[in-house]
Amino acid sequence: MRILGIDYGSKRLGLAVCDELGLTAQGLTTITRKNRERDLEEIETVIKQYHVEKIVVGFPLRLDGTEGIQCEKVNRFVDILESRFLLPIVKWDETLSTREAEQILIEANMSRKKRKGVVDKLAAAIILQGYLDYVNRTKD
Repeated sequence: MRILGIDYGSKRLGLAVCDELGLTAQGLTTITRKNRERDLEEIETVIKQYHVEKIVVGFPLRLDGTEGIQCEKVNRFVDILESRFLLPIVKWDETLSTREAEQILIEANMSRKKRKGVVDKLAAAIILQGYLDYVNRTKD
């Protein structure tokens, strides 16, 4: 089953997809947000291209595990995705995923300008990989 991972942001959406076995996540692209309809059309293109059957959206819980203002925005976004695509959607704790992605890119000596273009899709891959690892651990 192919699963789409989304790192939600007010300016950009990072997208990642897993392999058909659900073992590894790969960053796909970063959507620079323009308007809701165009953003959803780009997501729909990926869903069709990869035959996505489930979506995992990063859920930005606070470090103490509570929901903040950004969680409200993600909840609204998830509602829109559910009504548009009729796919199961999982909200997955994304705490520190963007920071982890930034650190990986810094350690790879990537310039600040280049990091900006890839950090969101890498964060989406980190979120999706965390979900996949959890699901695969609980299968055993």
